[in-house]
Amino acid sequence: MDFIRKVQEKAARHPKAILFPESREEMILRAASQVWELGIAKPVLLGRQDEITALAEGLNLSTQGFGFLDPDDEAVVDQMVERYLTISDLFSEKALRRKFKQPLNFGAAAVRVGLADCLAAGYTCATGDVVLAAQMFIGMRPGISTASSLGIVEFPNWDKGSQGNFLVFTDCAVQPRPTAEELADIAVASSYTVRSLLGWEPRVAMLSFSTKGSAAHQDVDTVREAVALAREKAPELLVDGEFQLDSAIVPAAAAKKVKEPSPVAGRANVLVFPNLGAGNIGIKLTQIFCGAVAYGPMLQGFAKPVTDFSRSAPLEEIVGNLAMLVVQAGGGK
Repeated sequence: MDFIRKVQEKAARHPKAILFPESREEMILRAASQVWELGIAKPVLLGRQDEITALAEGLNLSTQGFGFLDPDDEAVVDQMVERYLTISDLFSEKALRRKFKQPLNFGAAAVRVGLADCLAAGYTCATGDVVLAAQMFIGMRPGISTASSLGIVEFPNWDKGSQGNFLVFTDCAVQPRPTAEELADIAVASSYTVRSLLGWEPRVAMLSFSTKGSAAHQDVDTVREAVALAREKAPELLVDGEFQLDSAIVPAAAAKKVKEPSPVAGRANVLVFPNLGAGNIGIKLTQIFCGAVAYGPMLQGFAKPVTDFSRSAPLEEIVGNLAMLVVQAGGGK
């Protein structure tokens, strides 16, 4: 947990406002209370203040210092609609009022208009619903059109990586079978996340079952095309591939298999999996057989930071994700 403690310390330097749409859930109330007590963030909860405060008091929690937004208050809705229409013409007033009846949509829109810095949801909502609300009302980061996820993996018995015993895995939670364009977006978005959250210089390896043409297949072609597109999108980033896993992170394997100069081969700290199956299997293999600890997943690619909780997540994991969310939002600078 040293990693999370360091993230929390960083977040506490410049706390941010986190909006919680699922404000009536016990775990969310406990997480909101804890991030406030730790000085990480100011919680902003959706719902009636008196009702939420009563729920919190029943759990021996204080809501002092919290902000509240009541989506059932007509005056609040009127203000939200007016503010949103000044920055986006995607929806008509009538459509906005209808969509704002869904707490996730209202919460995402509140973040977009500046009533909070970031959105935290998913404890009762499906990941797809969180992603959709964020896409519709927060929008995507300029130059990125693909939502994805990122996990930070800590290996207790392996410290030979370029970042010691840490690696970043992406995408292991959102895009089932990404196209070359989507893989390129994932690579670029992950680089931005890694810089803002971890302060690393990202070295991104696009993974495959082939290393630099050692195998021929349309799936290899997709990864190879993604490398070219990522470099075109962000030429300042270090992105290379296609690599097998050993060629990406083991210097000796890279020296044997990669014949051309590469700033990534054997030294990658960000691994982009070719599809969700590979990513999901990969991260679970490391957890089961290596005892690896995975932090996240965090959603990425949006104009403002968004996190998606696992519905089975314990309190300490949720609080850790919230600290990472704050750092992404600019806390700790």
